[in-house]
This record gives sequence, structure tokens and C-alpha cells, in this order.
Amino acid sequence: MRRCRALSTSAVSDALDRLGIAGQALGIAPLDRRFRLCGRAWTLRYGPVGEDRGTVGDYIDDLGPGDVVVLDNQSRLDATVWGDLLTVTAHRRGVEGTVIDGVCRDVDRSLALDYPVFSRGNWMRTGKDRVRVEATRIAVSIGGIRVEPGDLLLGDGDGLVVLPRFREADILAAAEEIESAEGRIRDQVTEGASLREARSAHGYHELQHCTGAAR
Repeated sequence: MRRCRALSTSAVSDALDRLGIAGQALGIAPLDRRFRLCGRAWTLRYGPVGEDRGTVGDYIDDLGPGDVVVLDNQSRLDATVWGDLLTVTAHRRGVEGTVIDGVCRDVDRSLALDYPVFSRGNWMRTGKDRVRVEATRIAVSIGGIRVEPGDLLLGDGDGLVVLPRFREADILAAAEEIESAEGRIRDQVTEGASLREARSAHGYHELQHCTGAAR
């Protein structure tokens, strides 16, 4: 977690490409570009309601520091699965943030509390009586990327990346190398070198070289 927090999603994305791992969640963005989150996935999948009408948020009291709420609402844009009461409760419990493949509402509360929400957007229409919890702590899909319980997630103004738990050490090492090299290139350009010279000196074009097939 400490190492991951120090990185950008861009560096992790390049590391994922180098290692041939699909981990960039397409279409998932922060409500505020200044939001950052880093933590381990606590997953939940929603589906349409049946005659039982279902529920949308009774799980939140089980979460705490280090957790990121990951809600797979199957990219649905016409019914929210996150709002004011969930934001207040999650913030009070020290939850790291919320990721939704779908939409949220009550954006002002998230902004006021500086509570990170990453989603496909926001809309006011409730999910109550429209969606129900299908399963928790199972593999879900977020932005076309598989997320397993306990996977490491990193989000910033550029979006969201998923670091599969069984490869996270390799991803973090590669991302640290990439970010360090790009920092040296940036420093060299600031001191007057040409970009061509600085890139050549630090092997820029090899940094993101893919070494495997995307899973």
C-alpha cells in the first residue's frame, strides 16, 4: 500500500503494459480530478431486481481502513448504487474510496468530505427497487477489467488501475523503475538537455516494452 500510494496511475499503466497484464479500467474516472485512492478491493455485484425488490447498501458497516468499495453495476447508467448515506458512513469508517462500474449521486457530499468516488458519472435516480445485491466478495468486472477481492487498486486524476494480487510485486517494481527513469529525464530536460538526448540517456523507449501477452 505504501509503495503503491507513491506512484501515479500512468506509471502503473506502463508497468502493466510491460508485463502484459490488462489492468486499466476503461471509462472509470474520479468525480474530482484531485481525488486519489489506494487500497484493496472489497467487491460487490448488482443485478436487476426481481419480485423481492432487493437492497443496495447494507454491506457498508463491514468495511474499514484499507478497503476500497468496488461495485459492479454492469455499467448501468440509469440507476445509482452510491449516494449520501453511503458516503457519510464510508468516510466515518475510514474507507479508502469507492469504485463503481455505473453511476453515483449526491456528489456534493463526496466533494465536501473529500471522499474519493470513481465511476462512469453521476445521476440522481435511485437504484432502490431497481437493482439488488447479487453477491459480495467475488470476482467482478470494472471498466472491462476483472477485479478479485483483495486486488490492489490505485486511482488518480487519470483514472483507475487494478494490480492483481498475485502479480502486484512485479507491477510495483516495474512502475517504480519507470517513474524513476521518467523523473531523471524530466530533470535533465529542465536543466537544458533536449528530450531526444534525455530519453536516449535513460532508455526511455525500452521502459514500457511489453514482455508478455495480455491476460
